Amino acid sequence: MTLRTSHVLPYALLASLALSGSAMAQGSGGIPSLTSTTILKDRDNVIWDMAFLPDGTMFFTERCGGLSVRLASGTVTPLLGIKDSKGYPQTASDLFCGGQAGMAGVAIDPEFATNRFIYVYSASSMTAPGSNRVLRLTVSPDLTSVSSRQDIVTDIAYKPAKSDHPFGDPGAHNGGRLRFSPADGFLYVTTGDTHNGEVPQSPTLIGGKVLRIDRDGKAAPGNNPPQGFDPRVFTYGHRNPQGICFRPGNNQPFTSENGPWHSDEVTALVAGGNAGWDPRPNVGGRGDCPDKYCGYSPNQMGAMDPKERSAFMPMTDTKTYPKAMKPAWNNDGLSQGMMGCAFLNGSQWKDWNGRMVVTFTGIGIHGTPVGNRLDVLDITPDGSSATRTTVSLPMPAGRFRSVVQGPDGSMYASTDTGELYQLKAN
Repeated sequence: MTLRTSHVLPYALLASLALSGSAMAQGSGGIPSLTSTTILKDRDNVIWDMAFLPDGTMFFTERCGGLSVRLASGTVTPLLGIKDSKGYPQTASDLFCGGQAGMAGVAIDPEFATNRFIYVYSASSMTAPGSNRVLRLTVSPDLTSVSSRQDIVTDIAYKPAKSDHPFGDPGAHNGGRLRFSPADGFLYVTTGDTHNGEVPQSPTLIGGKVLRIDRDGKAAPGNNPPQGFDPRVFTYGHRNPQGICFRPGNNQPFTSENGPWHSDEVTALVAGGNAGWDPRPNVGGRGDCPDKYCGYSPNQMGAMDPKERSAFMPMTDTKTYPKAMKPAWNNDGLSQGMMGCAFLNGSQWKDWNGRMVVTFTGIGIHGTPVGNRLDVLDITPDGSSATRTTVSLPMPAGRFRSVVQGPDGSMYASTDTGELYQLKAN
């Protein structure tokens, strides 16, 4: 069954009406001052993602725990755990965590009020040597359980334990963010390259891609991938996109993506577009690389002096792919673990109204400075460039994993150490 825009509008309107201000209007009045409230703390696992209902009910995932729901009252109810997790009323024996893999993105169906569907992205052992899957679950009316699991995408690659590659653990580079577009009501799924050089530019392997699908996992119309590509592919040539978000007003999708020892990138997506990542040996004049993956070595080795970065394999290879989607921002040429993204909407955000916020886990790779932070990006209307403001945090900095704007207009940011903060603009 295909989602139709006419069916999506009621939910999308409810969500947008909960936010103040015009969607397209850029804010004015200066930089907002922020206050923080700790919504969750002392969780045992990485809080990987969050999704809200219009009344403030929040579903959230923990990478090595599972799916839970927090009511507006503050009550937290576990719903579905991965294998061997504790404290969940039910667990799935095939779902597991390892390395960067586990239960990741979560999204709520635009027609949740009638179909009760919720979606999660998780690593699964159901097919050897493992895979990443998108699961559709039905939530009970009292929000205490989930049932009727349907795996709507089953063939997203997972990096197995046996690998000759000298960098990265098993389970690396999964992508894993799920978001419904408020414009067309289709589900966007980010997938990683799993340290496999063939994956990002492959027409049939769906790692290193952004998928655009309906609620049954079928290709959405208008994806426009090149001839011979899997029809679910919306964009390809990605490394490890950890965030996807939609600009208020025109709802253009943007990704936030991890770079290889350099150049985390934010990119405006177009249907059928190539993000320009191609780590295969003997492409663009490079030679052989360990395990046939040139994402780190040998051409990425060296000091992080900006004068030397031009010699590195580019994150977006416009020489090999002149029509590649060019990034709006590359984190000043650094790789620091850029993760989730969200656009802020509402006059309370003043100058930040309509701008993107991105999260960082602060990984300092190969001499790059560590940065646990939130950044706000003012992206030009055409998506070609951006300027950055670093958020002055009212709470201790953490390894920020996900950021979402809730229906109350607040920003919610989660950390790898089990905290979730509500940030209000004043």
